[in-house]
Amino acid sequence: MDSSSPIIYVVEPYGGSIRRHNSALPLIYWDDAAVTRGDGVFETLLIRDGHPANLQRHLDRFRASARLLELPEPNEEDWIAATREAVTEWSQRSEEDAKCVWTYTRGRETTGHPSAWLTLTPVADSVLKQRKKGVKVMTSPRGFSIDTSLPGVDEATEGGDPKPAPWLTVGAKTLNYAANMAALRYARSRGFDDVIYVDPGTGRVLEGATSTVITVRSGGKLRTPVPGGDILPGTTQAALFEYAEEEGWRCKAKDMTVERLLDAESVWLVSSVRVAVRVTEIDGVPLPAPDNEDEVRDLINSALGAE
Repeated sequence: MDSSSPIIYVVEPYGGSIRRHNSALPLIYWDDAAVTRGDGVFETLLIRDGHPANLQRHLDRFRASARLLELPEPNEEDWIAATREAVTEWSQRSEEDAKCVWTYTRGRETTGHPSAWLTLTPVADSVLKQRKKGVKVMTSPRGFSIDTSLPGVDEATEGGDPKPAPWLTVGAKTLNYAANMAALRYARSRGFDDVIYVDPGTGRVLEGATSTVITVRSGGKLRTPVPGGDILPGTTQAALFEYAEEEGWRCKAKDMTVERLLDAESVWLVSSVRVAVRVTEIDGVPLPAPDNEDEVRDLINSALGAE
């Protein structure tokens, strides 16, 4: 089979079957909430050396996202089993990295039953290019804000009780990425590759459109914006900080401004599949490659030890 053909497994949300789906056939119905409302959650995993990387952190965030959207608790064993079956099939085709996406939706309006599946595909050439060449980014307001002073916002981010607004889905990785995709299209139309969101009121750096911002500072320091509220906690960032601290780096989540990005040794966008992408330019200001670029890249890759 062509290695570019997607591998798809359906995962029954109520502990039913795990079954291989023919990628040439339709998968979801016209009234599925994923299509009509963007009502669901997802996780994206890197498949490397025949294993899903950072698996437990993805499982934890997947469960937290489902809880915030009041979806039935995902069956961890089923998702692991389906992932491993898909990875085994991929490993027979290729030794290259792959992208695995778990999708879990409210399901069909006519039945009320959730829908769930995973797909496994090759990593896009554009992603591989960004890993090597880096990205030029523009900074921009996100266009909306969350009052992080509200009681319960931090708890919601960690999958707890989202008081005082039960519908608040901060901390959930939902399917509703239309605004993020629009931001990326806008950036690319103006010659940039990506976006870093900035709070217009405070100047605080938030996150990338689909990534977490990391800075490397002198003295072996790694910094990232404080997660929570309007910043989705990143699984790759968490794995990096845990591993880097064991290697002697000093890691801290700290509020930062664009000025602090510009005076850092280097700035990186980290995410599950792109892994580590160095920012080469911010708003037209070049960021020279640091002497330790390869060291930092190796550190981030090593942090994603497959489980």
